[in-house]
Amino acid sequence: MSKKIYVITLLTLLLLTMALVGCSQQEAMSPTSAPSQPTEAPAMEATEAPAMEPTEAPAVEPTEAPAMEPTEAPEEVKEPVTLTVWSWRTEDEKAYNEIFAVYEAEHPGVKVEFVPFVATDYNNILATGLTGEGGPDVVQLRAYGGVQPLIEAGQLVPLDGKVKTLENFTPGILKGAMGIKDGHIYGVPFGIQVVAAYYNKGIFNELGLSEPETWDDFINILEATGKAGYIPLAVPAKDTWMLPIVHDAVGAPRYGGPEFEKKVLAGETDFTDPNYVASIQLVKDLQPYMPENVVGVGYQDARTLFITEQAAIFIGGSFEVGFWRDQAPDLDLGVFRVPPPPDSVHNGPLAPGWMDGSYGVNANSDAKEEAIKLVEWMGTPEFAQMFTEKIKQLSPLPSAKPTDPLLQMFAQFYAETPTPYLMLVDFRYGDPSGSTLLGDGLQKMLLGDMTAEEVAQSVQEGVSQWFKPQKQ
Repeated sequence: MSKKIYVITLLTLLLLTMALVGCSQQEAMSPTSAPSQPTEAPAMEATEAPAMEPTEAPAVEPTEAPAMEPTEAPEEVKEPVTLTVWSWRTEDEKAYNEIFAVYEAEHPGVKVEFVPFVATDYNNILATGLTGEGGPDVVQLRAYGGVQPLIEAGQLVPLDGKVKTLENFTPGILKGAMGIKDGHIYGVPFGIQVVAAYYNKGIFNELGLSEPETWDDFINILEATGKAGYIPLAVPAKDTWMLPIVHDAVGAPRYGGPEFEKKVLAGETDFTDPNYVASIQLVKDLQPYMPENVVGVGYQDARTLFITEQAAIFIGGSFEVGFWRDQAPDLDLGVFRVPPPPDSVHNGPLAPGWMDGSYGVNANSDAKEEAIKLVEWMGTPEFAQMFTEKIKQLSPLPSAKPTDPLLQMFAQFYAETPTPYLMLVDFRYGDPSGSTLLGDGLQKMLLGDMTAEEVAQSVQEGVSQWFKPQKQ
């Protein structure tokens, strides 16, 4: 082989060797060799990335966000509220505390404080308490003309349109809580009172007496109990507010009851009507059966005479039932309507009655919303039944059924033979009120200082200063 050919051959072999070495290195670095490492790269992706995501993100998000929400919500909860309720019924304090405990249990965060005052001081205390700070949130309101000064002073919140339970009451009942000028309702009615004659069944049984059916029967009972050493009628003439009650109990049939009311309101008659004068005279005619020096006998004195069984009969209202049950629980009592006297315009017995009062909201209260909710609840059947049972008075809601036998009788009387307690229902809207005029006049008549005609004339002249008949 020539040198030239040898060199060429040697160079050719050298180039082939280098090419083979280069190919071998490329194969070692090429992606086609990746399958030789399948367990390393996928193993890192499956154990590192998935392990980080479920343990870090879920662990932080559900524990931080929900934990923030419940800690912020309580900031919206209102502070506890104490509602003060003012009343003229000191004898009802225990019962009202029990009733309001039910409301507090149903309305967490609300406490109701019942604050009663002596009835004779209540009007002045309330008028002052409603003028500024420190007054009540909810107020027990007198009915009819008694609530008008507070309404006209702007001291009460109108409740119509705000208190749904007002729908539970009849228009006749709501009249006692209505503004006579603006027609708005300012209170939720709580009670009805009815007038009749209580009697001691033990004394009646002892003397062989029964409930009177005629006026003569009534007079015979008074005679018999007086002869037996009892005071026939426990009448308190010192407290003049009771005398119009006694008058209507014995005299409403005589002057005509509801028939007279329609006529006097329409201007067809007035208080000098002979029938009305005759009804006043009945009180004077019954004076011999009353306690001696009757004008010196107060309301509490008369009640004491009755529960100590010194007196046989007490003319009063259904509002007395609770007192009798508390103070003389063993006393066996009955109740009857006084029969109509001779020449009565109305030919049967009558049961004078009225809407006793309502609960309203102080316009200056710092908790009006809560106070409105409370009086709204006081218009429910739940409150009405507790009121009837615990306070032993009649509720204006028909759903409330009294279980006390005396209250049942009063409810029956008023359902059968109702008549308005005239001076309270219709003639307390001005000054001087009919109640004041008649009470003062009856007291003077019992003292011998006025005649029945003079009492009637005094009433007529007094109410004429503000009362204008509504001509039909």
